[in-house]
Amino acid sequence: MTDSGPQVAAAWESPSEERTRELGAALGRVLQPGDVVGLVGELGSGKTTLVQGIARGAGARGYVASPTFTLVREYEGRLRLYHVDLFRLQPEDLEGIGFDDLLEADGAVLVEWADRAAGHLPADTLWVEVVGTGAEVRTFRVRPAGERARRLVDRWRAEVEAVGARPGR
Repeated sequence: MTDSGPQVAAAWESPSEERTRELGAALGRVLQPGDVVGLVGELGSGKTTLVQGIARGAGARGYVASPTFTLVREYEGRLRLYHVDLFRLQPEDLEGIGFDDLLEADGAVLVEWADRAAGHLPADTLWVEVVGTGAEVRTFRVRPAGERARRLVDRWRAEVEAVGARPGR
C-alpha cells in the first residue's frame, strides 16, 4: 500500500519480535470471519512474525511459518485463518491457487505481499504496512479501506489499549 492509499488510522512501534507478536495477538483476538488483512513491507520486516501473533490471538495451534513455498497455509482456532504469501506470484497466478475462493471462505484471510494483488483484494481490506528491517524498530501503519476495515482497526486499537500496549507515533 502506498502513501496515496487510505489514511493511517493507527500506528504502533515494535522494538522486538515478541512485541510484534503481541500486536498481532491483539488483532487475532478481534478478527472475524470475512476480515481481510493485507500485509505490506520489505523482506525481513516482520510480516510473518505479526501473523504468528495473529494466529496465537485467534487460538490457532501449531507452528506458524511463512507460506512462501506452499503459498497458502490454513490454521484452525477460534476462527479459521488463511495465510497467503504472494512473494513468488504474479497477479495472473492468483486464480491457480484459488485466491478468490479463499476471500469468500469461512475464515479471515491474511495476505503477505498484498500489494502484488491489490486489485484482487476486496475494497474493504485492512492494510498493515510494516516499515523497518533487521535490528531496526518496526513501525506498523494501519490503513483501513472500507467500513468493515475501519471497525476492525477500532477493535484492534481497543484491544491493544486494553492490554496496556502503547501506540506508536
